Amino acid sequence: MAAPVDWGDLKFFFEFAQRGSLSAAAQNLGVDHSTVARRIEALEHHLGVRLVDRLPRAYHLTAVGERVLDLTRQVEAGILDIERFAHGSDLLPTGVVRLSGPPSITSHFFAPRMLALRQRYPDLQVELIGEPRQVSLSRREADLALRLFRPREKDLVARHLASVGFGLYGSVEYLAEHERATWDYLGYDESLEDVPQQRWLKMIAGERQLALRTNDLTTLLTAVRAGGGLAALPHILAHGDAALKTVTTEVPPPTRDLWLLFHRDLGRSPRIRAVIDHIVAITSEARAAFRGES
Repeated sequence: MAAPVDWGDLKFFFEFAQRGSLSAAAQNLGVDHSTVARRIEALEHHLGVRLVDRLPRAYHLTAVGERVLDLTRQVEAGILDIERFAHGSDLLPTGVVRLSGPPSITSHFFAPRMLALRQRYPDLQVELIGEPRQVSLSRREADLALRLFRPREKDLVARHLASVGFGLYGSVEYLAEHERATWDYLGYDESLEDVPQQRWLKMIAGERQLALRTNDLTTLLTAVRAGGGLAALPHILAHGDAALKTVTTEVPPPTRDLWLLFHRDLGRSPRIRAVIDHIVAITSEARAAFRGES
């Protein structure tokens, strides 16, 4: 197989053909005219055709040279398209990015804060998928995933976002009307028995049966607001709620880590990168709120 065309030789030929003389091409390229002539000769030798007629006072394109010039213009246009695509994609991400995460945090914290990203990049669409199950990024069930535990899958990048603090919360009215000995506790069902906040709540409740059990954090939050009892709630969802109040406990509340996951190869995509950077920015601003600090 013949060696591929030296793109450098093609560049010299194109500059000469565009400028109309060796001296003009040489000046624009920052070389002497003999270098331009030598590179054109090298291109002719490689292609096995004559591209220019060498007259005593000037070089002129042959008919073959004119055709090669037309084809070279197409090459230049393709290179410019690549540059525009690269720069344009970097500045203006487009397409759909699917973000999966725990339903309550996804809907209460991330959903309202993703609007600014949409305003910045109108052609970028973010699909928020609130689901408790662990999606597979390798099978492209989502592009990005939020998890409350560090992943162990290979080829995934894990970015730590925040430490999620929990507290024991009840409604202001409920706490005013009930003594500690009569408090009802609301928690998760058996599917979430092993999560840290559930184990902590059961330590506090002791022998008392939970008055309500659910697999959904939003349901817990709604029940606490309605005066159903006390529950272990993340500060990021409950701390700023005027209808709720946290109470001190003898056993320190747990803290969980929030991670952002993405496949290493996808992390190079401008649309994915834009969403990653936005998520990191909004969680960085709210790290104190995640911990329950004012």
